[in-house]
Amino acid sequence: MTNTSFGDSRKEAASRAPLLKWPGGKRRLVRHILPLLPQTYNKYYEPFLGGGALFFALQPEVACLSDKNRELISAYNQIRNDPQEVINYLEELPNSEKQYYAVRSASPGSLAERAARLIHLSALSFNGIHRVNRKGQFNVPYGYKTHLTPCAPEKINAASECLRKATIECKDFEAAVKSAQGGDLVYLDPPYTVAHGNNGFLKYNAKIFSWDDQRRLAKVAHALADKGCSVVVSNANHPSIRKMYQDFQVLEIERYSAIAASREFRRAITECVFYKK
Repeated sequence: MTNTSFGDSRKEAASRAPLLKWPGGKRRLVRHILPLLPQTYNKYYEPFLGGGALFFALQPEVACLSDKNRELISAYNQIRNDPQEVINYLEELPNSEKQYYAVRSASPGSLAERAARLIHLSALSFNGIHRVNRKGQFNVPYGYKTHLTPCAPEKINAASECLRKATIECKDFEAAVKSAQGGDLVYLDPPYTVAHGNNGFLKYNAKIFSWDDQRRLAKVAHALADKGCSVVVSNANHPSIRKMYQDFQVLEIERYSAIAASREFRRAITECVFYKK
């Protein structure tokens, strides 16, 4: 059983940054989510892994991690299994505009080199955005963050050590949590979509995670809670979402959106964390 008796260790856990910056990542919200978790739990599940901010903060003893992004899951598996090979490839990639676009246009053959490519692009892309076009090609321009060094061996090795305690699979969320039992902790952080949303970003997310997926997720979350799992769901603060989780406790969190290219268009937004423990 994983003991999460945080106390002062909550601050230590919140300082454990994820390896990758990922769209919708929760690195800035971890400190709000940690107090909502049970003090002890058995197995940890995170089926929308992304950057894995909560996973890396908790560093659970046993974890089932998954995501539908095959490139991401492959990268995590390579980092877990052979971090030095990933580091070796990264060390060959200097931080420059020319190198960035060469990496972006490349299609490496080896899995370790593909993992290095993902780390390099995610670290140096404009605004830290990871985005692909309809053909699945990474299309974010260079961010001119010349002070950054994407190859951080100590960080990659630390992530590898943490990931060795986990199974990492490419799965749909429903299949990924099917084995969860009473006493387990499940964190669900889907792409945010709302019913009849007219926001462009929500429309983009709707292609990844539809409104039908949102309803299916709510059904799965309730079933897990009925089994005795502790369930935490991050989602949009919208009446259509809140209605689905009206029997969960809810915490509203305000943060500034980092999606817009210009700071003048970034605004305060609220998200909801629904939870049962």
